[in-house]
Amino acid sequence: MLQSPFFCFFIFFLFFSCEEKTSILVQPEKSSKEAKLIQEKATDQFLKNNYNNAFYLFNKSKIAFEASKDSLNIVYNLIRMANIQQINGDYYGSKETLTEALPYAEIDKTYKSAIHNFFGIADKELSIYDDAIFYYNEAIKVANDQVAKQSPLNNIAVVYIKKKNYDEAIKILESILKTKALDNFVKSKSRVIDNLGFAYFKKGSNEKGLELMNEALQLRTKADDLYGSIESYLHLAEYYSKNNLQKTNEYAKKAYDIATKFNSIDERLRALSFLISNGSDAKYGKKYISLNDSIIKVRNNFKNKFAKIKYDSKKEKDENQKLRLEKAENLLALQKAQYQKILFIIGITSLFLLLLYLRKYYQNRNRIEKIETAYNTETRIAKDIHDELANDVFNAIAFTQTQPLENESIKETLVQKLDTIYSRVRGISRENNDIDTGINYPNNLKEMLSTYNSSQTNVIINGFDKINWDSVEDLKKIAIQRVLHELMVNMKKHSEASVVSIKFNSNSNSLFIDYSDIGKGCEKSKIIKNGLQNMENRILALKGTITFDTEPNKGFKVKITIPK
Repeated sequence: MLQSPFFCFFIFFLFFSCEEKTSILVQPEKSSKEAKLIQEKATDQFLKNNYNNAFYLFNKSKIAFEASKDSLNIVYNLIRMANIQQINGDYYGSKETLTEALPYAEIDKTYKSAIHNFFGIADKELSIYDDAIFYYNEAIKVANDQVAKQSPLNNIAVVYIKKKNYDEAIKILESILKTKALDNFVKSKSRVIDNLGFAYFKKGSNEKGLELMNEALQLRTKADDLYGSIESYLHLAEYYSKNNLQKTNEYAKKAYDIATKFNSIDERLRALSFLISNGSDAKYGKKYISLNDSIIKVRNNFKNKFAKIKYDSKKEKDENQKLRLEKAENLLALQKAQYQKILFIIGITSLFLLLLYLRKYYQNRNRIEKIETAYNTETRIAKDIHDELANDVFNAIAFTQTQPLENESIKETLVQKLDTIYSRVRGISRENNDIDTGINYPNNLKEMLSTYNSSQTNVIINGFDKINWDSVEDLKKIAIQRVLHELMVNMKKHSEASVVSIKFNSNSNSLFIDYSDIGKGCEKSKIIKNGLQNMENRILALKGTITFDTEPNKGFKVKITIPK
């Protein structure tokens, strides 16, 4: 087919006719690549805590992905932008960004869960506790697995602690630990244990609370979770604030130093508040005032910058999109008028001629295959008659001519010879008839194998009834019966085996057949000459495997594997 001159012309014309449109179709791919590069730069800036640049680049990348309608990358960028807004205290702004992301997240539960979780965080920080719990529960509903559900559950418990509903918080946190879903996630597990200890402490169970908070701190120290240890130190500072000011100051200073290292403003302010309330050095009070004033200004600036970035980018996007649409519409209108009619006519004509060519090609191929099949069948029947019946018929004729048929024992011997000839005729007929692959297939196959049982040969069949033959495809059933029949004929002609073993087995993917006999065997180099090439071709056509193992006077073995 591929050598047809007309087909080559058809392919060439399609390529040529699409060439002028390339300038339009390639644009989304180019845009997507540029968007990915911008996204990578944004991620790099985010990891370096350059939040202004990161927000600008994530927003720019999002707009570029909108051109290629890449929903997954759009929602990823929006979630990152909302995260940056929350880091910088712009919780209302983050909720607007998350609302924009929500429609894009319908195709991915992981992103949808993250969006609801961020909604919950925003409402928690804004002290809208009931809404926070609602969004955390929504995150749990769409979480992919047990591990993903634990973070929103922990956050719900934190909200209950803030609402002073310690019993409910303890109930949730203990349920998380009982699932053991976080056993392989030390940082997450230590956070749950620390919150559980803090809840017990706030409830009034001081000893148990202290024990759990210390356990969490040990886990965080062992896991090198320096950032997580800030929360542990702050909880311990609050624990000792009423009875051991020295320890309170000690833990508050540790929290302050680590929070300073991570530039975590809120945690620094919390640590300073403990140091101030305990009457420590006045410098802490000055630091608190200075830090608090500066963070308010910085966060207000961030809010204004984030809003301006989104506004400017939207304005630029709308203007660019309008220009692109006008240009594309003009170009498409010209191309459509120029090519539509000619493409339609040539396309229909080409398709019609191609179908005619394919029809003729397949008709000829099917006719040749039928002729070859008929010829092969006739040749095989002739060979079987010559090999299996000619000598027996000649011997029977000679027997009647040389033996006195009046003798009952001789007459009985003749009857047996004729019965053997009849059985072989039936076998040849059965081989060349259509194989019944329906409900009778197992019985027919077993019957065919059993016909080779005789006083000289014992045929043993194992595992046959364990095979679910209904699950085997019809073409494979036919191939199995043909191959086994050829093996049995080969055994009868050449092996003179006293025992034949055929073992059937299967698993979820494959069917296994092991054939072995105790007969003459032969040289491995002569296997193909013995007529077994046809078996190999049948099995290989089914994408199966067949191996032969034989040596003179050591029998003959065949292993067959067929995929289900």
